[in-house]
Amino acid sequence: MDFTLTDEQQMVRDTARALLQKECPPALVRAHADDPAAAAPLWGHLREWVVLGDGPTTDLALFAEECGAVVAPGPYFATAALFLPVLRAAGLTEEADAVAAGEATGTVALAGADGRWCTDPVTADPVRTFVPEADGVDRVALVLPGPELLVVDRAQLDITPVATLDTSRRVATLPVPPGARGVSLPAEALAAAIERATVVLAAELVGTARWLVEASVAYGRERIQFDRPIGSFQAVQHQLVDMALDLERATAAVYYAAMALDAGDPDRHRAAAVAKAAAGTAARHAAKSGMQIHAGIGYTWEHDLHLYLRRAYASDDLLGDVTFHHDRLADLLLG
Repeated sequence: MDFTLTDEQQMVRDTARALLQKECPPALVRAHADDPAAAAPLWGHLREWVVLGDGPTTDLALFAEECGAVVAPGPYFATAALFLPVLRAAGLTEEADAVAAGEATGTVALAGADGRWCTDPVTADPVRTFVPEADGVDRVALVLPGPELLVVDRAQLDITPVATLDTSRRVATLPVPPGARGVSLPAEALAAAIERATVVLAAELVGTARWLVEASVAYGRERIQFDRPIGSFQAVQHQLVDMALDLERATAAVYYAAMALDAGDPDRHRAAAVAKAAAGTAARHAAKSGMQIHAGIGYTWEHDLHLYLRRAYASDDLLGDVTFHHDRLADLLLG
């Protein structure tokens, strides 16, 4: 498989990187933790890129990776990777077109009381949990047994924000309205949309892990101990190499999965599970080892490391953690 980016894909990556590095500094991420409205200017830029949710998975993954590299807050992932594809799956063309144009934001409520994003079957629990950005988007798409899809204005739902480790991505719990019914949602299309979002989230995790590896390498060069950079010590070198290897494996797995989804390859379901598991492993490893390498300075609130550690651990859990996707892979391989 050829992993070389096309000229258009390289342009997407370069543009996303330049835009996000300029418009999403760590100060904005910190401000968002205290006031979600602080991310509004960033959304003013990212709304133009929601249309990637209608395009190839690979293009959206490239953009999401750069979002992960700056732990971008706000509704972009929920809107482009979840809400828009699920609207398309349900055939809600007019509303989906408005979302793709950046005119509305939305999210998807699927996980029940156990927090598992399962589509077969859709839970009948009277509550939906871990709903990304539910208290800040315009509309919420409730996935109901059947499956069916009910799209509701945020103001019509009793949304309860839930404090989590990651202050850059808000999640919430909300009850399913009694007797709620929606439009028919083809089960296969729903599963494909959630699988695609899983690969996009894995790409975002790769971006987060990339920042952690690069920051740790840079700190290893500049931190002097016993009159030598700590990166010259073999123990630190081994940690950095192991982090880099996990990152390389995850990157390859994510973009293989994205291309497999785009091509409708028979291996796409296994590839998606491998991608999320590999990305979660790389991000968690990079967070843990990065904290060890940074040592005392990494534990301070003033250092940006904790912003990435929070995103790494929380995004590993969202849409299924490493164990969940290992089990998923085992089911696919062993039937």
